[in-house]
Amino acid sequence: MSDRAALLKGIRAWLAFFVVCLVLSGATAFPLVHELRWTEDVLRSLSVPDHVPALMDWIERVRHGLDTADADYPFLLYGTDWLAFAHLVIAVAFYGPYRDPVRNIWVVEFAMIACAGIVPLALICGPLRGIPFWWSVIDMSFGVFGVIPLYVVRKKIKRLETLTGPNTAGALAA
Repeated sequence: MSDRAALLKGIRAWLAFFVVCLVLSGATAFPLVHELRWTEDVLRSLSVPDHVPALMDWIERVRHGLDTADADYPFLLYGTDWLAFAHLVIAVAFYGPYRDPVRNIWVVEFAMIACAGIVPLALICGPLRGIPFWWSVIDMSFGVFGVIPLYVVRKKIKRLETLTGPNTAGALAA
């Protein structure tokens, strides 16, 4: 296998991994009420309330809020449906770099910027919404861990660009 083919295969594997994670992250926003009930049951069966009571208190509070919203204000959960949809739409954008990485490196760079944006969003909006700091750290980890495969992909695309040259970038789609 040539260096070009190996790089392209690696880029596509990392992109596929990132897209799968993005889709799973988005898909979990649809059934929030049921997921949280299930999570609470699992945590109770693992005796989490005895070992990490602050986590259990937070899960109970969030579950109660979601149950109330679901029963009395279900339209509020429509916002999480849009959040899920946005994840799925963003995942589709990665078809461009999958098909032609050099030409569509901007999608990867845009996603890296979005990952960086998660940190200030969590630090600013978390306290405004009464989110415990430790939960904001969990939210920030999505940006920190999300940027890792994107960084690897960007480096590989830059190497691929040096191998293919600027005039042959469009030929990668073939």
